[in-house]
Amino acid sequence: MDTDTETKLVAALWQVVAAEGWQGLTMHRLAGAAGLPLAEVRRLVPSRLHLLKLHGRAMDAAALASGGTPQGSPRDRVFDVLMRRIDAMQPHRAGLLRLFEDVKRDPLLGLLLLAELPGSMAWMLEAAGLSPAGLPGLLRVKGTTAVWLATVRAWANDETQDLAPTMAALDKALDQAERVARTLRLDPGDDLPEATVPITQ
Repeated sequence: MDTDTETKLVAALWQVVAAEGWQGLTMHRLAGAAGLPLAEVRRLVPSRLHLLKLHGRAMDAAALASGGTPQGSPRDRVFDVLMRRIDAMQPHRAGLLRLFEDVKRDPLLGLLLLAELPGSMAWMLEAAGLSPAGLPGLLRVKGTTAVWLATVRAWANDETQDLAPTMAALDKALDQAERVARTLRLDPGDDLPEATVPITQ
């Protein structure tokens, strides 16, 4: 799938969800919003789950493409990468917020979304110059996933232009993850282990 078509589909996905909700998302509506033939949509994204995976890959790609050689401490690098992913979500805010509301009434949808996160967070760690391999890597992925969820919850309530509350929440979540890393006596490079991060509205 070329980048232009991917961009159209992701934008159309959130345009339709913002207007109709997740249950109102049909492939016919998606095709109309994307300006693509329905048969082409069927070939590219056979189901709504494929659309969610497409969105995740697009957000990952945006975060990965925005960065150069990782600079600063591991903590600073993870902060930068996760904020790049938040920035990539900004144009689709209305649709994502509608989805978050729909998830509260659809636990299965929530589980499907959560299942996709570890793979994305592994790529975010790669972008930050941290390995997601082995047991330390698994702990990093789990911790980064918890940090991401806390950050997204803050973002959902953040109506500011500069996203200062979102950045503050990310900073706090990283602090908590680092405290857990020290408690587990991991090496300095093995930060962001599995952590219990409070996810509040």
